Amino acid sequence: MLSACSVVDAGAAEKITIIVGGINKLIYLPPKLAENLGYFKDEGLDVELQSQQAGVDAENELLAGAAQAVVGFYDHAIDLQTKGKDVESIVIFGLVPGSVEMVRTDEAQRIKTMGDIRGKTLGVTALGSSSTFLGQYLASNYGLKTNEYSMLPVGAGNSLMAAIKQKRVDVAWTTEPTTSLLRASGDAKPLVDLSTIEGTKAALGGLYPASSLYVTRDWAQAHQDDARKLARAFVKTLQYIRSHSAEDIAAKMPADYYGGNKALYVQALKASLPMYSPDGKMPQGGPETVLKVLSGFNPNIKGKHIDLPKTFTNEFVDEVK
Repeated sequence: MLSACSVVDAGAAEKITIIVGGINKLIYLPPKLAENLGYFKDEGLDVELQSQQAGVDAENELLAGAAQAVVGFYDHAIDLQTKGKDVESIVIFGLVPGSVEMVRTDEAQRIKTMGDIRGKTLGVTALGSSSTFLGQYLASNYGLKTNEYSMLPVGAGNSLMAAIKQKRVDVAWTTEPTTSLLRASGDAKPLVDLSTIEGTKAALGGLYPASSLYVTRDWAQAHQDDARKLARAFVKTLQYIRSHSAEDIAAKMPADYYGGNKALYVQALKASLPMYSPDGKMPQGGPETVLKVLSGFNPNIKGKHIDLPKTFTNEFVDEVK
């Protein structure tokens, strides 16, 4: 068994399964773009992308050994450390969550802040997801406890839009292109905007590094060459995003990602471009902001010692020329 592993490490491309917490979301655009640009193949990597509706489901697949990496929110690395799991982000894609808490249009006069959701239902992608973390924090800023409102897992995309249309949720955490589709249909309006650097700093007190590539520390240490190649492919992808127009980028994505409206997809992508990291590195102060947010409401984290340097590394992106 050991000799087989060493042969693989010595040169043959071992399949790397990356699970994405909603592959058609703009916050998770880099993996599919990297694949379509041929950057994984350029590095000699055999990468299979799989999609889950929520990052917490992807995280479970990683811990179960069904995947080698996840594209999901960095905050899971902090949350998992409290559960004795060593996970680290090795490439940062999003400097901010890229999300918006949307309020149903017919409730917009009654719900003007997250402090107004007492007795209401908050839509999240899945319980224990980053949408849960952020929603709870924003509500806690107004003194609300988690038992004063309910949370309903509604997934993303079409299932989330259906939950709003059917009035099963009053407020919901959305990302592009769903946010733009809801605005265009008139079904929901922005309540808290975490899709921009300015909005995120205002709501959370700093940059909130979000979408990222994370792996177990054991895997990173045992597969350093693969980690370097993944970092190279993704940094090249981030550089492509920085140097191309929204129209150019959209043309590289599958047509079914457009939600039936390519012009709206391009518009949403154009607005989203500033959220992407230019170099894949963890922004200074970012982990501290995330820890502050999670500590604000999560009893598993509040008051616990978190070894932040173990939740991320710039080691692999620093090597990219």
